[in-house]
Amino acid sequence: MVVVDEENGEMHPLDLFLSVGLDKRTAENVLVNPKVTSNLTAVIKEACVVDGCGKTVGNLLYTVATKFPANALKHRPTLLEYIVSLKIKSPAQLDAAFAFLMNVGPETYQLKDFEEACGVGVEVSLEEVKAAINAVLEENMDALLEQRYRINVGNLCGQVRKKQPWADAKTVKEIIDARVAEILGERTADDDIKPLKKKKEKPVKVEDQPSHTSAPVTPPEEELNPFSIFPQPEENSKVHTEIFFSNGEIWRAHNKREMLEKHLKITGGKVITRFPPEPNGYLHIGHAKAMFINFGLAKERNGSCYLRFDDTNPEAEKKEYIDHIQEIVQWMGWQPFKVTYSSDYFQELYDLAVLLIQGGLAYVDHQTPEEIKEYREKKLNSPWRDRPISESLKLFDDMRRGLIEEGKATLRMKQDMQSENKNMYDLIAYRIKFTPHPHAGDKWCIYPSYDYTHCIVDSLENITHSLCTLEFEIRRPSYYWLLMALDIYQPYVWEYSRLNISNTVMSKRKLNRLVTEKWVDGWDDPRLMTLAGLRRRGVSSTSINSFIRGIGITRSDNSMIRYDRLEYHIREELNKSAPRAMVVLNPLKIVITNLDSESRMSLDAKMWPDAPSEDASSFYKVPFTNVVYIERTDFRLKDSKDYYGFAPGKTVLLRYACPIKCTEVIYGNDSESIVEIRAEYDPLKKTKPKGVLHWVAQPYPGVEPLKVEVRIFDKLFLSENPAELENWLSDLNPTSKEVISEAYAVPSLVNAVEGDRFQFERLGYFAVDPDSTTEKLVFNRTVTLRDSYSKGGNK
Repeated sequence: MVVVDEENGEMHPLDLFLSVGLDKRTAENVLVNPKVTSNLTAVIKEACVVDGCGKTVGNLLYTVATKFPANALKHRPTLLEYIVSLKIKSPAQLDAAFAFLMNVGPETYQLKDFEEACGVGVEVSLEEVKAAINAVLEENMDALLEQRYRINVGNLCGQVRKKQPWADAKTVKEIIDARVAEILGERTADDDIKPLKKKKEKPVKVEDQPSHTSAPVTPPEEELNPFSIFPQPEENSKVHTEIFFSNGEIWRAHNKREMLEKHLKITGGKVITRFPPEPNGYLHIGHAKAMFINFGLAKERNGSCYLRFDDTNPEAEKKEYIDHIQEIVQWMGWQPFKVTYSSDYFQELYDLAVLLIQGGLAYVDHQTPEEIKEYREKKLNSPWRDRPISESLKLFDDMRRGLIEEGKATLRMKQDMQSENKNMYDLIAYRIKFTPHPHAGDKWCIYPSYDYTHCIVDSLENITHSLCTLEFEIRRPSYYWLLMALDIYQPYVWEYSRLNISNTVMSKRKLNRLVTEKWVDGWDDPRLMTLAGLRRRGVSSTSINSFIRGIGITRSDNSMIRYDRLEYHIREELNKSAPRAMVVLNPLKIVITNLDSESRMSLDAKMWPDAPSEDASSFYKVPFTNVVYIERTDFRLKDSKDYYGFAPGKTVLLRYACPIKCTEVIYGNDSESIVEIRAEYDPLKKTKPKGVLHWVAQPYPGVEPLKVEVRIFDKLFLSENPAELENWLSDLNPTSKEVISEAYAVPSLVNAVEGDRFQFERLGYFAVDPDSTTEKLVFNRTVTLRDSYSKGGNK
């Protein structure tokens, strides 16, 4: 039973595929893949065999739907004519046609060259086939007699195909099988015994052979150069995408040769990219990936990258954001070729909109946003879609001159309201907004939409590679529809996976809410994944770029990257660049009773763990007096075998100093809280302590150590993916920020300035915060140590 869609009178896809001779299993497998289903349906309609055809033709049509070269789609109708007329009737001919058309691309060609390449009209006689087979068997006779029926018949068929490329493959196989049987005689039992595989002999072990002589494994090219996946500008003549219309029409987006040559002349053949942020908030780490790809590709190919502000929505954009973006791009290490604004092109965009209306491809609409939504859901055309061109031109001019109220009219592109792609539902090109623009001023009261602006400005700026995240892939048809409608240059579009990091949110809307509702302390709060927040936390641009390079720029799905992976790259850099220092967060006082209260020693402490002893610049001085402070968590009343901290009667080593032994515990008035420890030190270091503690001493007798504020940051959200939660704000980590207002630090930190970074021994890596004053330094923890103090205990 043939099923017909009652709405459009079309046959059900499964019945359509069966009607052209596909077996049921193949047809059902096609239906699993929407893209192949769409392609095969289009091919069958294009070949005009909706009413059915033979199996030979049907199988060739299926191959066309799955393997036709994308850069030559304009020539597909011609190939289908040859298939339906059986001028091309074998897989070998079809493969030859694909190879020919792939080399030709969208350019014109001579039919005689095509027919010659595909063997059209060539008939191979049975005698010619047998002669080629006999020649091949003669050439392989020794192997045939030795291997008998174990010989690779497929290889023999391939050799015949080289001599007679248009011979029928099935006929060749049948004749070879018959001739082999004639030569070898009846198949015996021995012919079915599989030969024993010879074991590979192990190489003789060579003693004392240096291990470094083995050749190093070369990483894949995409690891060495992640930008190797992108084509060169001169290759941008291939078909970018097919735009399928509900009426069966197909547009094949590609640059005509003369258009591409004009583009290459303007650019000198160089790569031109753009980083196009909307200035409606601060940049986050996802933008770092976009910067790395756009600026990085241009840099790798000796090209140029624009910093282009996508400023088409004056209500959401601020000068503050524009200034921040320019400053943060520089901080990330990128130098724009030129700073531009989409608003720079408002006049050109308006003029092109007029051309679109004149071409019957845009119209002024009076539907409300609610009505537009309803009509899109029902796939219905607007009542004003087919209004006269002259009427739309006048109304659009009225919109420009401010004669129509805000919300009473829009300009919409006349695309395809019945398309399978919702981004072809007559997208809005212009809307009325009586709002001054932060860059363009009050010249305009109509503003172009992103969907209208983005692709046109890409074309006007001669962008070679328009790179964006995967959620924009569905917009490809509308992107190229507009460029084809205006007959202007088409950049190469490529989408990459969006960067999602665990335990945070990346949406600008959510980030803006966190900031405006004061859940965090501004756009540069160190708990946020904004680039300003990461910088304030002490993260460098080089470690961020290293992280981005490490995760790659592939088109894989939007997988979640664990925050730990970013931390790894941060630690890798800080371990090499951050000098060591000692800070005690929660001080516990220790009085060394066998050291004179007026004495003061100056000890050498290492800024770098591997520093040679003769390099004085790698050390800093720490005072040692009879009053020192250790972490309160490094002391307990009850000792144990697996405990490496301080306890009554136990000896530990003060790093860079000497062993001390606990002799007495002093309690407060409540007889429970410990206020002081008495200890004796071993200046000769005769004892072997179990643990090593960091510490800070009074710089001089009776003078307190340097007091600093330390801010400890943890993940902002408890869940790995809070964006998935309906009430995502309820997932905020209540302990994501801890402020320790009176930590003790060694005196060498007194001259630290904003941005300086240190490793506080056993505590982690810290950076000086902008809140620091001459009276008090403030440090932010950038990242913990691998064996952090908070998790690794006192080892």
